[in-house]
Amino acid sequence: MTTNANTAPVIDNGATVFIPLNKLKKHPKNARKTPHSEASIEAKAASIAAKGILQNLVVEPERDAEGEPTGFYLVTIGEGRRLAQLLRVKRKEIKKTEPIRCVIDTVNDPAEISLDENVSREDLSPADQFERFRELADNRGWGAEEIAARFGVTAHVVKQRLRLGAVSPKLMQVYRDGDLTLDQLMAFAITEDHARQEQVYENLSHNREPWIIRRDLTKTNVAATDRRAIFVGAQAYAEAGGNIIRDLFTEDRGGFYEDAALLDRLVIDKLERIASQVQEAEGWKWVSVHIDYPHAHGLRRTYPQPVQLSEDDAAAYDGAQKEYDRLSSEYESAEELPDDVDQKFGELEAEIERIDALRHVYDAQEIARSGVFVVLSHDGETRIERGFIRAEDEKPEEVDTSETVNDGVRVSGDGEIIEDSGHDEGGNLGSDLEPEDEEAEEDGKPLSDLLIRDLTAHRTLGLRLALGEQPDMALLAVTHALAAQTFYRGVDATCLEIRPTSAHLGGHADGIEDTAAGKALADRHAAWAADMPRDVAELWGFIASLDHASVMALFAHCAALTVNAVKQPWERKPCAHETADSLATAVALDMTAHWTPTVRTYLGRVTKAHILAAVREAVSNEAADRIAAMKKQPMAEAAEQLLAATGWLPPLMRTVQPAWLTDEQPDAPRADAEDAHEASEPEAFAVAAE
Repeated sequence: MTTNANTAPVIDNGATVFIPLNKLKKHPKNARKTPHSEASIEAKAASIAAKGILQNLVVEPERDAEGEPTGFYLVTIGEGRRLAQLLRVKRKEIKKTEPIRCVIDTVNDPAEISLDENVSREDLSPADQFERFRELADNRGWGAEEIAARFGVTAHVVKQRLRLGAVSPKLMQVYRDGDLTLDQLMAFAITEDHARQEQVYENLSHNREPWIIRRDLTKTNVAATDRRAIFVGAQAYAEAGGNIIRDLFTEDRGGFYEDAALLDRLVIDKLERIASQVQEAEGWKWVSVHIDYPHAHGLRRTYPQPVQLSEDDAAAYDGAQKEYDRLSSEYESAEELPDDVDQKFGELEAEIERIDALRHVYDAQEIARSGVFVVLSHDGETRIERGFIRAEDEKPEEVDTSETVNDGVRVSGDGEIIEDSGHDEGGNLGSDLEPEDEEAEEDGKPLSDLLIRDLTAHRTLGLRLALGEQPDMALLAVTHALAAQTFYRGVDATCLEIRPTSAHLGGHADGIEDTAAGKALADRHAAWAADMPRDVAELWGFIASLDHASVMALFAHCAALTVNAVKQPWERKPCAHETADSLATAVALDMTAHWTPTVRTYLGRVTKAHILAAVREAVSNEAADRIAAMKKQPMAEAAEQLLAATGWLPPLMRTVQPAWLTDEQPDAPRADAEDAHEASEPEAFAVAAE
């Protein structure tokens, strides 16, 4: 080593020396012109902080125009490590004079050896990388955070690599051999069960899409979006010993609950606790819990009856309503309510709702012999249905023990034949006008069955003729017949032989009764039921006392419950379905108010061709083309975003326009929406594509 005039040391080629960091510069002939990424520098800085610089920098002395050493050194190999150390200086982890171990190279061409370092090497196989990360965790007990700190990556990246490293060695070898893609390997990593991974791999067909692999691996599990998982919650499930499978490579929406049986048990346990609280607080005879509503229970149901509010409650209601109206008027034009006013509105609304609930109550005797179903709704909330009476709890009907005589047959009130004097030995009915009976008739013998039928047949004919001439009264009679059988069970309270039936829709569409439309119908039915008299004998008077509009509303409700437009594969009812279409047109049914195409309701249950056809029809050909190359699941999710505001419906749910309805009328439903919401399309697609 020699020293020049500027006292800069001259170091022999191949020597290893320590040079202060602030004396190192990037070599202008460095082959890398594309800057190192921030992530790369971060990773190198973390590695150096944990393990030091494992590979020497290669440098050559910098010389001025006259060829004299300047005292600085140009980094030929190791520029990334130099930048990493500068980052550590910036973070005040080291000083700018930190000595850096370097090898002097004054012989080789700097550009060539810089290129050689980056070209003449082979990156570590991803499979090896995944397994080595896993070994660090298993052998040294390091968690994801510690490993991340030592390698300058995020903890999430470490978790991903650890999960990949836990894939079955058999499948890892398949990946090394090139028979599995990284996306497919990531799909297998959704679970750490090697046997399950290998089983799914063995059963794969030619279609090995990652989403299919994930679907097959989780088919026995319960998605976190399932109503049962929402109801129980991740914390309670985990505390009970349940394991949640998380997909670290896709948006898994909370993962998958591995033990479905445990989850069901936790649901029942929680429902039973709620049911017990309801029974204790309200006094019902029995409670019954179910995950799904028991549509085939066959029980008669009672409803709460209207009652007068107490003076205190009535006064409290009036006061709360007046204060609510005053505040509404005062802040009518305000764009945003002050916090205290907003809170006051909430308190008033709660008070009004509380008192409103007191206007209808169940009779104490009904509660004492009735029960409650506590079930899980489609959105993961508790659904409480009250007022069901079991057969053994029905009030016994009074038995008439008096005797009646018809056609010479004396019958007791319970139907037992006491004496049959009206038939001969051959069982033939004797004449009603036998001479020897004349004296008995004068003594008050009841009319014979034959005569009763004769007379009442004529009366029936008269009623038919008269009722047919009085439409308003016919409406009243039909409404009475429908209401008697809709709201009362096991009674024969109408002389009109009209028998309404109402098919349960829950068996055809899961969760349909918990939709907004289902709840609206149930609320309407409950409101009418609460107004019905307790005794069906009083029903005629109740309906007759209603104004015309109320009678029409009750008639419409009862008639509506008999509608059945469900199509089933084994049924052949073309005329009925045509009538359903005509009815839909007549009532201007707009299903966009009750149903939207989502992944759950439609898009995830049809083929890709159907999805593309929907987008093509509702949005544009271009939008359909942009998602055409997507896999099924992401395509369905993208389509859901694209169709969200278009009002598109499958053909089965569309209503045909009546002839008198023109396109100029804004309310006309449109089956084709080719240009609908064109302006919002790019934004919707961008969200879906993310």
